[in-house]
Amino acid sequence: MRQSELAVIGDAELVEELSVLTTQTARMRARMVDIMAELDRRRCVKTPAGAAGRGARR
Repeated sequence: MRQSELAVIGDAELVEELSVLTTQTARMRARMVDIMAELDRRRCVKTPAGAAGRGARR
């Protein structure tokens, strides 16, 4: 949305839009956390016990 478009929208509408965007952002962040946790869980399942660090250069 351009600055000129924002200028013609009332305060209540801007606050409502901000509220919607804030809610969407919170949902996206929560979803990102869920996805990262699932990827971490899968990575841990695939790594056999004691295999951590194998093949790493020191």
